[in-house]
Amino acid sequence: MTLQLKRDATPIKMRNYGRIVQNMIAYASTLEDRQERDSLELYIAQCMRQRNLVWNRDQEAGMARVKEDIIRLSEGKLTCTSPAFEQLLSQPNAQSVNPQKKKRK
Repeated sequence: MTLQLKRDATPIKMRNYGRIVQNMIAYASTLEDRQERDSLELYIAQCMRQRNLVWNRDQEAGMARVKEDIIRLSEGKLTCTSPAFEQLLSQPNAQSVNPQKKKRK
């Protein structure tokens, strides 16, 4: 007896974020509770920022880009206008990790 898993065949809209982020945004856009949706938006934005650092080591895309991408992926259902999200936007960008490590003597 073999177990067959159903494969999700929907196309990934932005490959650099992946299907999981896309599914989280789709779920967040269905939430009715504003506080829960805002906290999930913030968590998704932080995940997207980390994914951007993985794909773009040399340059930080910034939270403004992440906000635009969330709005685009949610088709305008998520607006990212909570005070906590605005505070995250005002923070300076995280420095990318230097890929060259110092050699030990």
